[in-house]
Amino acid sequence: MTKIIDKHFNNEFLNKKESDLARTAQQSILAALNHSGPDKLALLNKDQFVITDETPILRLPPKILQLIAYTLGALAEGQRFLLIPQSRELTTAEAASILNVSRPFLTKLLKEGKIPFSTVGSHRRVNSDDLLNYKEKMKEIQNNAMQDLINQSQELGLN
Repeated sequence: MTKIIDKHFNNEFLNKKESDLARTAQQSILAALNHSGPDKLALLNKDQFVITDETPILRLPPKILQLIAYTLGALAEGQRFLLIPQSRELTTAEAASILNVSRPFLTKLLKEGKIPFSTVGSHRRVNSDDLLNYKEKMKEIQNNAMQDLINQSQELGLN
């Protein structure tokens, strides 16, 4: 089941100290990736400062380390993010949460054919790819409308 971060964490996910730690970790991972192309990550206990034979070491592809660094950076900046497996079927509640709309409004969009969906019994399911495509299309329409307003205000001298 997809977990939406807003349901499980307060708005302020990290405090200042934790944000600083996340930023430092991100910078360390990125520096290591730029320097030596690491593929291992050691997990030390809070009182442990040296890697020993008992230290858990994760072997990860550099792309995964880049993803971890990106995630740490987003968290450090207080940004929200959502990880959804590609082509995941979402409930209408999950889809509405991702679009930041009510479930009834999402259901209206589905009925109008603006977002494709399938049914499982009597329940609607929305493919995550279709949902994200719709979200991107709406963002593009909004950006174009905003640019039109800017252009009109400049033409009218309303800077």
